[in-house]
Amino acid sequence: MAAAAAVDLERLLGAVDLSCACCLQHFTEPVRLTGCGHSFCRACIMEYCKGRQRAGCPLCREGFELKDLRPNRELAALVNLLLQEVKEAELETQEEPRPSAAVACDAQSSAGRRPGEKEEEIWDISKQLEVTAETIHLLRKDLSKTKEYASQIKSQITKDFCCMKEYVETQERNTLRFIEQEQKATQQKIEQTIHQLCVEMNRLIDIKAQINNLPEKHRYKGSPSTMDKITLDEKLNGVKTAVEDLKRKLEILLLEKYARQFPPAQPSDLYQETDVCSLSPESAAKNPEPIISSQFSQWADDVTFDLTRVYERLAITDQNRKVMVSSYPTYYEPSPNRFFISQVMCSQSFSTGCHYWEVITKDSDGWAVGVAHEMIGKRDKLGRTEHSWCVEWLGPKKQLSAWHWNQETLLHKEKPLKVGVFLELQKKTVSFYSITDKEMLLHTFEINSSNPLYPAFWLYSLETNGSLTLSHANRR
Repeated sequence: MAAAAAVDLERLLGAVDLSCACCLQHFTEPVRLTGCGHSFCRACIMEYCKGRQRAGCPLCREGFELKDLRPNRELAALVNLLLQEVKEAELETQEEPRPSAAVACDAQSSAGRRPGEKEEEIWDISKQLEVTAETIHLLRKDLSKTKEYASQIKSQITKDFCCMKEYVETQERNTLRFIEQEQKATQQKIEQTIHQLCVEMNRLIDIKAQINNLPEKHRYKGSPSTMDKITLDEKLNGVKTAVEDLKRKLEILLLEKYARQFPPAQPSDLYQETDVCSLSPESAAKNPEPIISSQFSQWADDVTFDLTRVYERLAITDQNRKVMVSSYPTYYEPSPNRFFISQVMCSQSFSTGCHYWEVITKDSDGWAVGVAHEMIGKRDKLGRTEHSWCVEWLGPKKQLSAWHWNQETLLHKEKPLKVGVFLELQKKTVSFYSITDKEMLLHTFEINSSNPLYPAFWLYSLETNGSLTLSHANRR
């Protein structure tokens, strides 16, 4: 009876597939995919999904995630029960006394069954090989489809960017042509006016030679060229403003729609700004940037924003010199120092000496510019802690104030379009200036910290696309 039970259990095991399609062994801690219902060993499916957030079922290719795995307790119980019964049946068979004749009969019977068992084992292995081969075929087919699809997408993206380049280049040519036409028209008007004035001047000289006192009615009043020049300036400034607006809109569109897809390793290269009407090297040499005298020139520092100390809804562009609000999270590498509020710090820190930098604030309705200790909390707002100091312009209140340790000092001054920060560590002070053609002091703090300090910034309201830009050291 025990032998018969063992044979029945072995037939049951052969009829019911209790082996994992990945390791081809009996299930160990079986788990079930909620989508397609197929089961695998937990260790096997975890290894299969290693490094992938989403994968396809090894048998039917239906997509799933690790969160879709559910323990298959019924299957685990069935495997354990059947294996235990087989072991017990084998033990009972070994312990039963058998006469020599029975042994000889069993040996003859066993010899008669062995070929069938061998064929069954070969059939099982063949079935597993067939499943494995089919899985490999499906994977290779998916790989081929993936390559083809990626090639199509790349081709479409290249075509789209070619169209955008062509459009921008066309607009550039039309804009430059318009400026050239307006300049020539104005030049012609001015030359005509000069010719008329020369004729008038010669006529007046002749009259003066005849009459000692020139009548008042013959005196020329005003210069016709003034109005022409004003008209040209207005047109050119209008064109310049339109180009700047287009550039800003393109930048915001790219950041909002595609920032999450950009690889994090090259953020500054992907967001390089290009001036549509930039000057050639020869023109730049002929038209250098104006040099403005500054009392802080000798302490000017080149500071840049830190990609590891910036909130995910702030996008850094222009070689890490510009930070702007983005409608979507920007993908950055994981960092334990990343802010949870709309703030960013610079990579550079200062512990001795004097240091100066400037920030363009005209493109934001709400901001704070200041310095902070490295250990400022990821949720601590600038100026609200013991070791952070700032000046702040808050859009809705339309007022400028200074903040330190959660204490506000109203400054009663207009909104500065550019802010200069002078950090004087020997005297333990930090001063903030409004920058126009000269520096106007806004406020000075006494610093009570001996730790290195970093330039730090805050942007108000994630609903509007405000930005701050670290100004290049053009002031001398």
